Amino acid sequence: MHMPFVPNEGKCLAVETKFGTHARYPVKTHVIMKEDVPEDVIDKYVRDYLNEGDAVFISEKIIAIMQGRAFPVDSIKPSRLARFLCKFVYKPDYGIGIGSPVTMELCVREVGRVKIIFAAIIAGFCKLFGKRGVFYNICGMKARAIDGPCDYTIPPYNTYAKMAPHKPHEVAERLSKHLKGHDVYIVDANDIACTVLGKSHKDLPDEFGELIFADNPLDQSDQQTPIAIIRPVNTNQEETV
Repeated sequence: MHMPFVPNEGKCLAVETKFGTHARYPVKTHVIMKEDVPEDVIDKYVRDYLNEGDAVFISEKIIAIMQGRAFPVDSIKPSRLARFLCKFVYKPDYGIGIGSPVTMELCVREVGRVKIIFAAIIAGFCKLFGKRGVFYNICGMKARAIDGPCDYTIPPYNTYAKMAPHKPHEVAERLSKHLKGHDVYIVDANDIACTVLGKSHKDLPDEFGELIFADNPLDQSDQQTPIAIIRPVNTNQEETV
């Protein structure tokens, strides 16, 4: 079946890594909402276009949304602890992270007050010696994947903050079974790097996902392409789509 997928503007369709050459086909969907079901989204937009050997990469954001883990910012009431701690967070260029009171409040709820305070104390001490990232290393993926609203995000999520997806490995495994064995990765990608949050089999290499999505082919703005079909390319033959 012909694949009606083209690369997003400014992105290349194929990428060459140590794992070989792979095409990344962005899949356009409707705006995913809390009421949507991952299996239904996969059936509607992905299943009919899969070939043997294809993998499916899914943005962690839409998994979190469908799990009810994205919230309007005006519904989040930051605690005094959250308002205090967010002042000391490094704010990257590619997102808010936990650098706002509302996103820090989600981090407090997700990670727990005791662990958050412990991480903040240790991180503050380490900063005296020029060591950064300790807070995230202690709090883990649940803290790293929290993010807030950005101007370039598709409405209504330009006014939402979100947590990391719940049990992403289990979600990836379930979706892989639904797709009769196709590998599934759940990734947190931006224009700086890609982090694998979930994968359908524990022996799948994180590095594969990180390299395939190093340039974030799904992009982050209004492309509305939260899923990609990853297909190995035989460089000795013309790729047929």
